[in-house]
Amino acid sequence: MNVQQHIENKLKVLAPRLIDVENESHRHHVPPNSETHFKVTVVSSAFEGLLPVKRHQRVYSVLDEELAGPVHALALHLYTPAEWERRGGDIPASPDCRGGTRS
Repeated sequence: MNVQQHIENKLKVLAPRLIDVENESHRHHVPPNSETHFKVTVVSSAFEGLLPVKRHQRVYSVLDEELAGPVHALALHLYTPAEWERRGGDIPASPDCRGGTRS
């Protein structure tokens, strides 16, 4: 099982209505086929009443092993079902990598 699948499986503990995990490593300065940078969108009632920082902390605690190992960066987009509906079900686009360049 690859890192992306591990992330998807572990996030099921949040009883999500939607999980979208996208490996964005190819957009960064990493070796080919890396699994280090991910965009994660989760829609769950588990986020009701939580400020964004608490939502992030909840996801970080679920993914603690991945964050201690292969995952370098997570872009988190975490919504309640009502927030997701107001967004029209639109997953935010990621900005281009602004990291360093290879010589």
